[in-house]
Amino acid sequence: MQQRNMSPKMCPMPSLAPDYRNHVFEEVATGYTYEMAIEEARRCLNCKNRPCTTACPVRIAIPDFIERLANEDIEGAYEVINRSSSLPAVCGRVCPQERQCESKCVRGIKGEPVGIGRLERFVADWHREHAQGDVVPPAPNGHKVAVIGSGPAGLTCAGDLARLGYSVTVFEALHIPGGVLSYGIPEFRLPKSIVNNEIDKLRAMGVTILTDMVIGKVLTIDELNDMGFEAVFIGTGAGLPRFMGIPGESLKGVYSANEFLTRINLMKAYLPGSKTPIRCGKKVAVVGGGNVAMDAARSAKRLGADEVTIVYRRGMEELPARKEEVEHAIEEGIVFKTLTNPVEVLGYENKEDPRDPRNGEVIGMRCVEMELGEPDASGRRRPIVKEGSEFTIDIDTMIMALGTSPNPLISSTTPGLDTDRRGCIVVQGDDGLTSREHVYAGGDAVTGAATVILAMGAGKNAAAAIHKALQ
Repeated sequence: MQQRNMSPKMCPMPSLAPDYRNHVFEEVATGYTYEMAIEEARRCLNCKNRPCTTACPVRIAIPDFIERLANEDIEGAYEVINRSSSLPAVCGRVCPQERQCESKCVRGIKGEPVGIGRLERFVADWHREHAQGDVVPPAPNGHKVAVIGSGPAGLTCAGDLARLGYSVTVFEALHIPGGVLSYGIPEFRLPKSIVNNEIDKLRAMGVTILTDMVIGKVLTIDELNDMGFEAVFIGTGAGLPRFMGIPGESLKGVYSANEFLTRINLMKAYLPGSKTPIRCGKKVAVVGGGNVAMDAARSAKRLGADEVTIVYRRGMEELPARKEEVEHAIEEGIVFKTLTNPVEVLGYENKEDPRDPRNGEVIGMRCVEMELGEPDASGRRRPIVKEGSEFTIDIDTMIMALGTSPNPLISSTTPGLDTDRRGCIVVQGDDGLTSREHVYAGGDAVTGAATVILAMGAGKNAAAAIHKALQ
């Protein structure tokens, strides 16, 4: 039995220097060394009541994998994780562990919690680099399931069903699988080689992935049923961006974060000679305070912006983004202008020469100062406008990172599929069953924009419900 490491501090994560990384799209966090991972694993007390596992949406047996890692059985640790998670290298990088498993860690009561996410990443990366032997697909059980969308919910559902012997076909609307993992999260936070490797493992298990398949246009859910698919899982995410509805949003230089990040991540707009370059000015404002806002702001900095400002209507304490992402953004020179809200986007106008190419370009935004009042329905204090507090900020690019909602294409082409007022698919309980028989849904298509790990948990629950129904 190895000796416990009773240090109250988590082993720091090595990372690239801020003044270097804010110019490149290389991964910021470089990962634990072997020695760091073993020492951090030995901080785990292997609690009997396992509060960390209870807080994990995909229910990884966290103390078990950490105990194996502490004993230097890294492949054994991977096997434990792999029983529950189809995307361990992804989760180890982007899952908000500080609000889930690590928030319940007993070591966090009198110090810092065990670095569960960092250890999961180490184990997944070690397996990818050292494991030998091909994946052996399970014996087929004769049942056929369709999964719509290859984001975290869809890939998790497909992986869990494939392990049980189902013939699974994933239908992806874009030309590259991965969903938000491919188009939404920047390379410096989640390298696409990691996403591709996880997808390749699913293919090796027998999962078929078809791209350029816009369900609702190319095929409908009714047609999938006619093709012999006994159940359908909808994991199409929430890709419809929201705007503020303020004057000037149609000016040149105003983007949704969805478009901005998709063109960078999926179309590689940051590469020299890109066929789909993106206009990014020198003074950029990003409106919003979540992880997507951090991703957009940090990407703009890497595209050459001199000044990048996060504009958020609440305070720093209320920022919904992960603490690590906020810290990285500050280190990279991103400015936070909190308790501020835009009310108008200002544009250049040359009335004497209507052919002036600068006409309609963003030159600034008019804002108001905010103060926090009583808590709203979400439990957060409601922002209230300060009277007479208007001011102007000079900018040439504005990025709206205000959340997204589901695309209505599937719901509008599927009779009898109930949705709520936000356009989210209505499900009956945690198993994801919709108002249509043998049609399930999960992830952002049901909840609206949320986290990767919550989408994975929904995909996992739906896979279990599909298996129970078909068996």
